[in-house]
Amino acid sequence: MDNNSLSKLQQEIEGDVRFDNLTKTIYATDASVYRKIPLGAAFPKSVDDIKKIIRFANDENIGLIPRTAGTSLAGQCVGDGLVVDVSKHFTEILSLDQEKKQVTVQPGVIRDELNQYLKPFGLFFGPNTSTSNRCMIGGMVGNNSSGTTSIQYGVTRDKVISMKTILSDGSEAEFGRITAAEFKQKQQENTFEASLYKGIFKELDNKDIASEIIENFPKPEIHRRNTGYAVDELLKSDVFGGDLPYFNMSELLCGSEGTLAFTTEITVQLNDLPPALSAMVVTHYTSLEDCLMDVVPVMEHPLQLCEMMDKVILDCTKNNRAQLANRFFVEGDPAALLMLQVSAHTEAELNEAIASLQKTIAQSGLSYSNPVLYGDQIPKAIELRKAGLGLLGNIVGDMKAVACIEDTAVALPDLKDFIAEFSVIMKGYGQSAVYYAHAGAGELHLRPILNLKKSTDVGLFRDITTDVAKLTKKYKGSFSGEHGDGIVRAEFIPIMIGEKNYELLRRIKSYFDPKGIFNPGKIVDAYPMDKSFRYEVDRIEPEIKTLLDFSDSEGILKAAEKCNGSGDCRKTHHMNGGMCPSYHATKNEKDTTRGRANTLREFLTNPDSAAKNSFDSPEIKEAFDLCLSCKACASECPSNVDVATLKAEFLYQYQEANGYSLRGKLFAYNTKLNGLGSKVSGLTNTIYDSKFLGGLLKKTSGVAKERTLPKVYSFNFDKYLQKFGNQNSKSKQKVILFIDEFTKYLDIEVGKDAIELLTKLGYDVNLYYAESGRTFLSKGFLKQAQKLAVKNTQELKKFADAGLPVLGLEPSAILSFRDEYKRMTSNKEIAQKIADNSFLIEEFLAKEIADGNLNSSDFTEETRDIKIHNHCHQKALSNQKVTFDVLNLPTNYKVTIIASGCCGMAGSFGYEEEHYETSMKIGGLKLFPAVNKSTPETIIAANGTSCRHQIFDGTKRIAQHPVSILKEALV
Repeated sequence: MDNNSLSKLQQEIEGDVRFDNLTKTIYATDASVYRKIPLGAAFPKSVDDIKKIIRFANDENIGLIPRTAGTSLAGQCVGDGLVVDVSKHFTEILSLDQEKKQVTVQPGVIRDELNQYLKPFGLFFGPNTSTSNRCMIGGMVGNNSSGTTSIQYGVTRDKVISMKTILSDGSEAEFGRITAAEFKQKQQENTFEASLYKGIFKELDNKDIASEIIENFPKPEIHRRNTGYAVDELLKSDVFGGDLPYFNMSELLCGSEGTLAFTTEITVQLNDLPPALSAMVVTHYTSLEDCLMDVVPVMEHPLQLCEMMDKVILDCTKNNRAQLANRFFVEGDPAALLMLQVSAHTEAELNEAIASLQKTIAQSGLSYSNPVLYGDQIPKAIELRKAGLGLLGNIVGDMKAVACIEDTAVALPDLKDFIAEFSVIMKGYGQSAVYYAHAGAGELHLRPILNLKKSTDVGLFRDITTDVAKLTKKYKGSFSGEHGDGIVRAEFIPIMIGEKNYELLRRIKSYFDPKGIFNPGKIVDAYPMDKSFRYEVDRIEPEIKTLLDFSDSEGILKAAEKCNGSGDCRKTHHMNGGMCPSYHATKNEKDTTRGRANTLREFLTNPDSAAKNSFDSPEIKEAFDLCLSCKACASECPSNVDVATLKAEFLYQYQEANGYSLRGKLFAYNTKLNGLGSKVSGLTNTIYDSKFLGGLLKKTSGVAKERTLPKVYSFNFDKYLQKFGNQNSKSKQKVILFIDEFTKYLDIEVGKDAIELLTKLGYDVNLYYAESGRTFLSKGFLKQAQKLAVKNTQELKKFADAGLPVLGLEPSAILSFRDEYKRMTSNKEIAQKIADNSFLIEEFLAKEIADGNLNSSDFTEETRDIKIHNHCHQKALSNQKVTFDVLNLPTNYKVTIIASGCCGMAGSFGYEEEHYETSMKIGGLKLFPAVNKSTPETIIAANGTSCRHQIFDGTKRIAQHPVSILKEALV
């Protein structure tokens, strides 16, 4: 198909159609191992748009790939047709019926955000996947998702009441519960919808077909089963002699992976919120076998969840910044553990449930430790388990835990024997595997570790999957428990349910979609499971030279390849964390960590043949354009894909090929310019304040006209230190106060306050003047940044050798010693020593408080309210609690942390005229409203210089650095 046809479609619909190289690249993959370049992506805004897209697909004979969050593990969202992304515009919660406890939503509503909306009504949607903070109800329906709570609340199919859809002929149809009489009436109509009821009745009213289904489909007690179409569920209706007094076609559509109809609205049944009181018993085992033996007895209790994690997953969490703190309950080095949650309405009931569970655990005697978690400890433990999937991407190199057999579900009594036989199969292939997930549902996510860049391992990929499919069939289990068939397992449906049943599925597909436009290659007539991988098999690895050191990932390409597509970066500002602030503002896939990593991977692997430099790509440039280098991805991405560092390298390489712009130079050399301006600071600041001259300066330098320009100053910090340095004879400790480039010329009051605070608290303060290189790093001037890093390392090593802690005021400056310097200096041991000796001033003071060297006696007893907004780099590379702790030193200071992500300024980003709107939109999501809601007396604390400027520009409130607040609190 040529682009003219897609251009015509673009003109016909209210939404958008994109078919540029960047769009096709970022929609070529999901969270699976597959890659298929689509024709483009459509973003419909209305039902009418979807109808036009379906008509277009019929006319052009192309496939449509429905997509929400794109977190499919089996390749459901991958195809060579037109991707139809409803995640941007079909995001409305349409209605809530409190009496029936039902809610109607569009398919792009995020599961956790739905539950935030429902919580005040005492209701929630039960199915709970590990991707619940970004997965969408439409995707959950397409996949029949279940998650940790399925043993208590069922799977998505159990919850779907009705669905509004667009059929393959473009007609609308609503499928819901109907009586046998209504079913009969439906068949009398002269519509395409009526033909579907006729076809279903023709097939399932046949006793031989019904018997074949009952005989060969997975055991009915396995409530997680997505193998093919759920025709076995339809047999439960009284239309076909079952016990259910209704028929609901939605049960067939649920789990159909978008291959039968296009969904526009979904009504689901809700549950009352779980009991308020919960506890979690975490049983620890020295062997996987012991762990599995305990599953059946503990499941005799009414558990909210029964989850398992093995040693491989647990070991991954040791090296993840975000998850390290969530390991608090892990005792020793378990081979596996079970997380067993019970809930109750009263303390007495809860204690009784815990005691009963503990009695069963004690009777087996298989576990060596059984800590009990309460309160906010439980979500931390659950978060650790949820992170397991993404953390597997942290395995350095090309060997990865591959999703192919990770979705098997068997009846609970079969679980132990199934795993034993599975282990024999794996051992026969010389494989170890990763075990985790939903033990209480009889489902374990079992992943072989393979290198799919090698043909030998691709062969193993098929062989192992085939053998495990046969094993699952032996136990009459489901090969697709909750992750769906997709590409990876659809080939094996004939093995799982028999050839006759498979032909039945093909006929059902033909009734609904005679031209095969809906998500072709899935469930029936499947794409080959060992083709169309992300990587060319047996390829010669590209040699890519970088200035920054990416050896910890075996090179920059593999650093990008760590992204497995799990989509944690697609959570919105309604969720905790700050990853991908530009995505929060735009809701465009290209503005996610995943989108950027995929783009870099694609164009470094398959560069423009005319480009001498593989980084010389307009697509990569566009993908990185709105990256604020906030570094949230470095800690929040389970695979630790650090896009800020990738962007710095890209900018350097791209500019080396295309030249450095004047504005880039102005921002990069901002420190030198500030130094010159400070010599005549009065004149400089007058120009900055002038509407005409300041406006002209902004216009010529590409700065947004709405921005206020930061004032520059000249100040002698050495003389100021002398003023306070000898006032206190009881010196506690010698410290090095880093006067960075921002403090020296822009934030002199913060530097003065830090000197006064530290000296009055009794510290022997010495000053260290240096330019960190942050402005060079942010604009990709890496040679200049490296020169500074090498120079500064010499002095910083002396301080580290002498045991003199280096304290920084500006997070982006001091934390560069801890982060980027490791990639720009040759001696790793020295770089690490310097990193370990570099501290935010709040980190140092918080430790002094913890060690008993500081207390509230030095501070006022006045009452003040303080709200903190912390710098992004602090959130990613340190923690927010240190600032909270130090501001709580004054006895009557009431301190809260604003639940904000990035402020939106991010150094020069928010000053640039083309980024101003995005910058302010980011600030307006959480930060500005929180500041504006504060009383005028509330002190706003922000330790980042950019953050303070953004708060002023967005709210006209003056934010203070924490050291300034503490200095003013001294008595």
